[in-house]
Amino acid sequence: MSANDDRSGKPQQPGESQPSRQQQQGSGDKEHGEGNYKATRDYERGLKEHLQSHDVEREARDAAPRSDEEAREMRKAEDLGKSKADGMRDPKDRMDGGKDPGRG
Repeated sequence: MSANDDRSGKPQQPGESQPSRQQQQGSGDKEHGEGNYKATRDYERGLKEHLQSHDVEREARDAAPRSDEEAREMRKAEDLGKSKADGMRDPKDRMDGGKDPGRG
């Protein structure tokens, strides 16, 4: 099968695009993609369980930097992450379409 063929074996016409996996599965799938309610419920259940069964204050203290050098490394990593997130300021690059999270 060549790069221009779809899975049916028919040659793809110029200008045609192949459907994405999500399109192939159908748009009625409520378990996957944006608005994945099952994943949200699972995450919230796990978070609640963790907060009830772990000493979160101790975990926070354990995660704190142990030296000035480690604090600098952590700040550098945070700054790097923020600089990469700056590239997401263009609404076309964001998964939420650039919507302000504080507004509906």
